Amino acid sequence: MAANVGPSARAAAATFAAPMAPTEPLSISVVIPVYNAAPFVEAAVRSCLQFPEVQEVLLVDDAGPDDSHAVCQAIAAREPRVHLLTHPGHVNKGAAASRNLGIRHSTAPFVAFLDADDFYLPNRFDAERRIFSEQPDADGVYGAIAPHFHHEQERDRFRSTFAHAITTVRKRVPPERLFEGLSGGIPDFGHFHLNALTVRRSALLALHHLLRPEIHLHEDTDLCIRLAWHARLHAGSLDTPVAMRGVHADNRITRNERFAHTHHMLYKCLWEWACATGVDHAATERFHFKYRLNELRIQPTRLRALRHALRHRRYLDRYDFRDALVAHFAAPGSRAAHRLHALLARIT
Repeated sequence: MAANVGPSARAAAATFAAPMAPTEPLSISVVIPVYNAAPFVEAAVRSCLQFPEVQEVLLVDDAGPDDSHAVCQAIAAREPRVHLLTHPGHVNKGAAASRNLGIRHSTAPFVAFLDADDFYLPNRFDAERRIFSEQPDADGVYGAIAPHFHHEQERDRFRSTFAHAITTVRKRVPPERLFEGLSGGIPDFGHFHLNALTVRRSALLALHHLLRPEIHLHEDTDLCIRLAWHARLHAGSLDTPVAMRGVHADNRITRNERFAHTHHMLYKCLWEWACATGVDHAATERFHFKYRLNELRIQPTRLRALRHALRHRRYLDRYDFRDALVAHFAAPGSRAAHRLHALLARIT
């Protein structure tokens, strides 16, 4: 990453905790938000407790409609390392607020995350043991996850949502270039999932915001991108998964049909954060483009879409922006759509 893209390694390390001594044992709090996950949470917890490095598992019950709370109570009663948390009044607040509650109640120097319908593989912390020992200034380690299909019929729906079977960063880069990749500055870079992230608790608490509930579906993406700017995150296992994502009929991501709306909020928040933080111009402009692109996609009428495009006409030379505008006037792939694309390309 260029010198003006993010803090230097020395500055980033100084921003957060003091470097861990190589001899310090790895001690981890695992935060698991639980909502409507009664059939899965037992396996999730068991996958955490196989590791001696896991000091505690924090189950955050988000007041789902099933009997998850009773299941979590039973697990916590028999497992000394498992603790059950609820929001005040035992109300539902969503995944972001639930993870935030777990982070704030965690006591170990490192925090890892797991969704209640997912599970860790035996190699989950192999890279962490090595990297935190060899790189004392490391703030976190990220890896890859793969899907586990609870029902075979979910396989096609998953593939229609995700282009790659393994969720991973596809290009190994030093911590200084991770933000560039996650913000869209490196082609076909990929991304990592919270299930594969282990991060210093102090690095999380140093952020101005933890996970932001207003983003809803992509609050984890927002957190990872902001962490990549402020902290030193190292690549761990990128080719071999360290956790499995459970795929079933009730997944938030695969059953969501409002991607434009949720991406609109994600990139709006990232653009505002980038402006306030002083992120480099190229990344800030990428966030702004994606914010306006998804705002264009959700315009309810042709006239409002056209007005929006004209207000941000500097983006009309981008094919995907033109495509979103054309979609309000012609069917995708139609002759009219091709003609409109050609016309817009000539006038921009």
